[in-house]
Amino acid sequence: MAEAIVNDRMADIWQAVSAGTQPAGYIHPNALLVLREIGIDHRGFSKSVDDFRDIEFDLVVTVCDDAAETCPMWLGRGKKVHMGFIDPAKAVGSEEEVLVVFRSVRDQILEKIPQLLRENES
Repeated sequence: MAEAIVNDRMADIWQAVSAGTQPAGYIHPNALLVLREIGIDHRGFSKSVDDFRDIEFDLVVTVCDDAAETCPMWLGRGKKVHMGFIDPAKAVGSEEEVLVVFRSVRDQILEKIPQLLRENES
């Protein structure tokens, strides 16, 4: 969701890519649903951090939940910042309860990531 939000709302300044240590091979349908709710029609795909090891980034933001998993250490160049969000894909409950979690994480990303990026503009 962070990649989609940044590329939709801040594309004039930043370009975001997203990757995981164990990519699922698809974008979670609930993530796509809650992004569409705020006008973002994301067309991305699941990627591995290994795909980006040789790319230099200005800023690397890890967003995994330390309580649920260990964020990988980024070995490439670029400033590194951690902002942990719970993994909404691990939410349990009714369909609506799970969507509440996805919306909550989406809204946290909407608030925190753009603020971080504005603070790190060159």
